[in-house]
Amino acid sequence: MARKKAAAGHGGAWKVAYADFVTAMMALFMVLWISAQDQKILIATSQYFQNPFQAPMLAASGVLPSNSQSSRSQGPDKGERQRAKHNQMEMAFLNSVASDFYKTLRLDQDITDKPIEIQVTADGLRLTVFDRARKPVFVGNTAEFTEWGRFVMQNLSWTVDRHKFRVTIDGHTKAQLDLGPGEYTPWELSADRANAARRALVHYAVDPALIDRVTGYADTRPVEGESPEAESNQRITLSLSLGKRPSEPAPTQSPSTSSAPPASAP
Repeated sequence: MARKKAAAGHGGAWKVAYADFVTAMMALFMVLWISAQDQKILIATSQYFQNPFQAPMLAASGVLPSNSQSSRSQGPDKGERQRAKHNQMEMAFLNSVASDFYKTLRLDQDITDKPIEIQVTADGLRLTVFDRARKPVFVGNTAEFTEWGRFVMQNLSWTVDRHKFRVTIDGHTKAQLDLGPGEYTPWELSADRANAARRALVHYAVDPALIDRVTGYADTRPVEGESPEAESNQRITLSLSLGKRPSEPAPTQSPSTSSAPPASAP
């Protein structure tokens, strides 16, 4: 009876030993097989066991077929799609800002001889503020703003401050501008008007660090398609660029909910 109990108590031990033996043989087979492979497979296997989650075997190693080639070809396409989507969202954001600014100034975007023209560019917005006789921005041939000019600059400053645009300002005049006798020329006038715009932006809301450049061009850069003497060359242009481009369109605020209330129209 004692021998039967002893045999019964150790009857399964051989199965464990056999399983260990089979496992060892399998491991030996794998080692011998890997050792017989070329250098690429040895390196790939070594990398896998060193970091199994970040060192997958390459298709070029011949261990396992993979779609790495197709993955590589799809990678740039995915990146391009993401960039295209980002650009579309950015363009929608800039168009929204432009539309809101037109509404704030109570201007029709489609009228001819508009006092302000806004273009959406690859870098941001380009605003052209025309100094027309019908709706002058400056008093005569000076750098002093009219009531309309101050209204424009005040609302523009809040737009720049709200979205943290970086700003460059260029002043322009028409050719053959009569400034009377003396040494005050279109060069001084265009530069003074650009600087007046800078001072107005900073006075109302804009951080001076957001102003990148102020330049006067006199009559050297007329509007494309216009004669150098045309009234439309009397203008200041402000280029607004996004310092940090948004990953999605920023929510636009109506004038009634902005951080600073819009000035009333003159």
